[in-house]
Amino acid sequence: MVFDIHEVEGVSDFVEKKQGEDILYMVGERAFLVVHKNTIEVRTDEKLRGVLCEKYESVMESRYFGKGGIEIVMSGQLALSEVRDLVRLSYNLTKVE
Repeated sequence: MVFDIHEVEGVSDFVEKKQGEDILYMVGERAFLVVHKNTIEVRTDEKLRGVLCEKYESVMESRYFGKGGIEIVMSGQLALSEVRDLVRLSYNLTKVE
């Protein structure tokens, strides 16, 4: 499954920054999305992280954001619409902080 940030409504005014093979999407100086070859990472709150990690095998604690985020294996276990919603949430959490 391929993820395209431009398909997420309500996300704008971000900067794309290449870091090795990864792409970081930034609001100001802070990342809200990290795209790896087979996974993406987003910010989320601790409760939502716990629920998603428990419910889906393809969701784990984020390497980049730590307990403040999740890493999602783009295997199709989460619907693309759910992934887009999580990216939008991450963007809004990052923009506000």
